[in-house]
Amino acid sequence: MEDLRPIVVDDDPIQRRDLILIERAKAGELDAFNDLVTCYQDQLFALVVRMVPDRDQASDAVQEAFFSAYRNLGSFRGGIVRSWLTRIAVNAAMDIQRAKRRRPAQPYPELEDEAWQPRADEQADPVWTTLHTERSRALSTALSAITADQRTAIVLFDVQGYDYGEIAAMTGVSLGTVKSRIHRGRLALRGLLEGRMELFRS
Repeated sequence: MEDLRPIVVDDDPIQRRDLILIERAKAGELDAFNDLVTCYQDQLFALVVRMVPDRDQASDAVQEAFFSAYRNLGSFRGGIVRSWLTRIAVNAAMDIQRAKRRRPAQPYPELEDEAWQPRADEQADPVWTTLHTERSRALSTALSAITADQRTAIVLFDVQGYDYGEIAAMTGVSLGTVKSRIHRGRLALRGLLEGRMELFRS
């Protein structure tokens, strides 16, 4: 049964905007949900494309995540809307990984969100740009070679900044399993990047 209780509006302006859009969407305003999609589709794709080695599959996972979010608007009980959408997107990505367990034929997509881009004053420096490109390629290739579970945990922890508890809730495993996946994944990455660590020291 759909929960029609009003959601408490948060003091944070972005969260307040998101909660208002959720309330309007729950009331049947499709445009409100479309606004939410516009706000978060790029962020969710930037996350999922690190977890799923095929860009088309990553795009499908994000689309499915929004479909799922829309179908389950009634289950939203408050909290951070971004975290709620991220959890749904992570689950969609994990479903794809479970359905197609094989090594990707192409190198892992380069990290694309702004956190991995050079600062404006460095973009014109060809040396920095070359180093940045080589670093991203090396890291992306290494990420594609570790297990999907380890990659998911590392992306959520080291790139997205979620804590152990949040990752455990998103992925449906214990806190200890999350810590183990991050630890083992980092060790695997270190081994894969051996000989190229000079890229990450500058």
